[in-house]
Amino acid sequence: MRVGFAGTPAFAVTALAAIADAGFTIPLVLTRPDKPKGRGLKIEPSPVSEEARRRGLPVLRPASLKTPEGRSQALAVPLDVLVVAAYGLILPPEVLAWPRHGCLNIHASKLPRWRGAAPIQRAILAGDAATGVAVMQMDAGLDTGPVVAAVDVPIGPRETAGSLHDTLALAGARLVVDVLSRLARDGRLEARPQATAGVEYARRIERGEARIEWAADAVAIDRLVRAFDPAPGAFTLLRGAPLKVWRAVATPGDACGAPPGTVLSASARGIVVACGRGTLAIEELQPAGARRMSAAAFVAGRGVEAGTLLGGD
Repeated sequence: MRVGFAGTPAFAVTALAAIADAGFTIPLVLTRPDKPKGRGLKIEPSPVSEEARRRGLPVLRPASLKTPEGRSQALAVPLDVLVVAAYGLILPPEVLAWPRHGCLNIHASKLPRWRGAAPIQRAILAGDAATGVAVMQMDAGLDTGPVVAAVDVPIGPRETAGSLHDTLALAGARLVVDVLSRLARDGRLEARPQATAGVEYARRIERGEARIEWAADAVAIDRLVRAFDPAPGAFTLLRGAPLKVWRAVATPGDACGAPPGTVLSASARGIVVACGRGTLAIEELQPAGARRMSAAAFVAGRGVEAGTLLGGD
C-alpha cells in the first residue's frame, strides 16, 4: 500500500517514523518549505524534512497546494492514502481526492472538542481532565471529517503542553499505524460522523495570551503556565521587564487581601504571589536575557522580595 505523508513539526515526525518502521511504502513526503530560525535566521528544514532525508524518502516542499503549479508535482505520484499530521497547509479538493482512499488526519484532541490549530494548549487552559487523539477522514471543513479511530488520553494534574504533546504524538502514531494496517487488510475503513454537540474551536495561540493577569484565579494561572510551556512561555513584568514563569503551583482560596500581583513572600521555598483568588507559588522562572533558574536562586540574587508588585508596566 502506497502511503503518502504530509506534516511539518516534531509532532508529525513521530507518526512518520512509526509508519516507516511498520514497513509501509512511502513514495512521497510533503512538508512546509525551509524557514529561517533562531537569532541568526539560519535557513533550516522542518523536523519532518529532516526525518524524511534521514530515511531516504522523497520530499516535496510546496509553498502552497492551492495552485496547479504548487500541487502538480505531488499529484503526479500515485497514492493509496495520504496521512496528514500538523502539516500547516490547506488541502484543496484536488488534493483531498488525490489518494485512492482519501486523506487521513491525525488530530490531537477528542473530536469534536478542540477542532483547530492549538488543541493541546486549549485543553490544558480549559482544565480538561482528559483529551485524546483522533484519526479522521479529511473533508473540506476544519477538522470536521468522520472519525475512523480515536483514543482517550488523561491530562495529569501537572501536565504541560510539552509533556502532553509527546504523549499524544506517540498515541497518534500507534493509532494511525493500526488504521493503516486495517486498511491494508480490509481495503476499506469504517468511519462515524462527528457529534454535532460539544464542538469547541482551538484557535491559534496569540503572544499576548501568555501574559499573566494576576487578578485571575490562581488555578487558572497555574493552567496558563503549564499550557504555554514550552512555547511561548507564560510571562509577567518585573520593574517593566519581562519575567517568564516556567513552573508554579496554585493554592486555591479566596482573595488574600493584597493587590493581585503582590509578592507575599520570597524565600528558598519559592515566590508566593497574590492572585484574584488564591495564591501562586513560583518555583522556576527566567528573567529577560538570562537562563531558566529556580525561584530560590532568583531570590538569593535579590531579584525580588516581599512587597514587590508583579505585572506593572
